[in-house]
Amino acid sequence: MALRLLSIFLLTLLAVGSVAPVWAQSSRLPIVRDAEIENLLSDYASPLLKAAGLKRNRVDIVLVNSRDFNAFVSGRKIFVNTGTIVASETPNEVIGVLAHEIAHLAGGHQDRLRQQLDRAQTIAAVTAVLGASAAVAAGASGNSSAVGAGGGIALGGMEAARRSLLTYQRSEEIAADRFAVEYLNRTKQSSKGLLTTFARFQREISLINHRIDPYRLSHPLPRERISALETIARKSAYFDKQDSARLRERHDMARAKIFAYTSGAGAAEGFARKTKSKTAALYARTIAKFLYGSPREALPMIDKLIAAEPSNPYFREIKGEIQLRARNAGGAVDAFTNAARLEKNGSGLIQSSLGHALVLAGDPQSLRRAIGELEVALTMDPVNPRAYRHLAMAYGRLGETGSAELATAEENFHSGNYNRAKVFAARAKRKFPRGSPQWLRADDIHRFKVPKVR
Repeated sequence: MALRLLSIFLLTLLAVGSVAPVWAQSSRLPIVRDAEIENLLSDYASPLLKAAGLKRNRVDIVLVNSRDFNAFVSGRKIFVNTGTIVASETPNEVIGVLAHEIAHLAGGHQDRLRQQLDRAQTIAAVTAVLGASAAVAAGASGNSSAVGAGGGIALGGMEAARRSLLTYQRSEEIAADRFAVEYLNRTKQSSKGLLTTFARFQREISLINHRIDPYRLSHPLPRERISALETIARKSAYFDKQDSARLRERHDMARAKIFAYTSGAGAAEGFARKTKSKTAALYARTIAKFLYGSPREALPMIDKLIAAEPSNPYFREIKGEIQLRARNAGGAVDAFTNAARLEKNGSGLIQSSLGHALVLAGDPQSLRRAIGELEVALTMDPVNPRAYRHLAMAYGRLGETGSAELATAEENFHSGNYNRAKVFAARAKRKFPRGSPQWLRADDIHRFKVPKVR
C-alpha cells in the first residue's frame, strides 16, 4: 500500500549518530510502510552499503512516523524518521545521514558499545560496593564524615563510568562521520548534505549553546562535527556535485506524500506552493484531495499524473487507494494489478493492496485470487500484518475457518500481540491434522515464549 500506518532538540542531536500509506503501530515505534519511499531510501543506501562492504539484503531500512529529524541503527536495521525526509531539501542530505548510520553498522559500533556499557556497569557496580563497604565500616567505627566519603566513592565512581561511556560514544560518532565522507567519495557523491545537516542542528541550538555541557552528551556538538569534517569534505572532487533532476523529483514526491498523510491538507498545499516540481505539487494536492476532500474529484488529478508517467507504479497504487475510498473495488483491482505489474523490484505492499481490493470485491472467484495474491505478497514481505489480516478475511468469507484463524494468529504475532496470537493459534491447531504444515506453524506460535521486557 502507499503510506501506512530523543524528541526535543538535544535528543535529536543524539541521532544522525487501508489508506494508501499504512501506518502500522508497533509495540515500541510507530512504523510506517510505504513502497515508494522504501524504494527511494533503498536506492539512496544501496551504493553506500556496497562501498562499506555490507550486503543490501542483510540490512533493512525502516521508516518511523515522527516529525523529528532523526536516524539511528539497531541490530541490522537503519531507522529513519519521516521528519528527516521532509526537513531535507535535497536527496544528498538524507544520503549523508544514511552514510553516517551505515558507518556505524560497518564499524560494528553497536557491539563495541555493548562492551563499553558492560564495562561502565561493572565500574559503577564495583565502586558502589566499595562505597557501601566504606560507609558500613565508617558507621561501625562511629566516623560520620567517613560515612559520607563512602557515599562519595559510589557516586563519583558511577559518574566517572558514565562520562567514560559518553566520551567513547562521542569518539565513535566522529569516526562514523569520517567514514561517511569516505563512503560518499567512493560512490562519487557529495558530502555537502552531511555538513548542511550539522549546520541545521547548530542553528537550532544557537540560543541554548551556553547551557549545554558537552561532556554530558553522547554526540559531539554540531560545530565540532563541522570543524572535523569540513576540510576533508571540501577536498573531495565531488563536493559540489548536484543530485540529478530525477532524484530530486523523487525526493520531493516522497516529501509530498509524507506532508499529505501526516500533516493534513494545509501542509500539503503549503508544500505544493513551495516545491519547484510541478509533478510533486500535483501529487501532494491529489493525495490531500482524496484523503480530506472528494475521492471522485481526485480521480482526474491522478489520471493526469498517470498520463504524464504511465510507467510509474506508485501513481497507479494511489489510484487504487482512491478507488477503494470511492467504494469501487473493481477499479481498485485494476489499478493495483497495473501497479504490481509496473513495480520492477516486486513490492509485497502493493501486492497486499491488490489482495485487499480482491477481498472487498467479495465474489468467490475474487476471494480465491485474493488468497493467491496475498500468498505471493507474503513471500516478498513475510512480516506484513495487514497482508495476514486480508488473508484471514478471504479465508473467512470462503468458510475456511482454520486457515482464517491461522492467518489471524500470524497477523497478531507479527504485530507483537503475542497472547492474542496464541489464542488463535490454539484454535487453528484443532482445525488441521496433527503434523501438517498448518498445524506445525500454529504450534510454533502457540509455544512461542513471549520475550521479557527489560
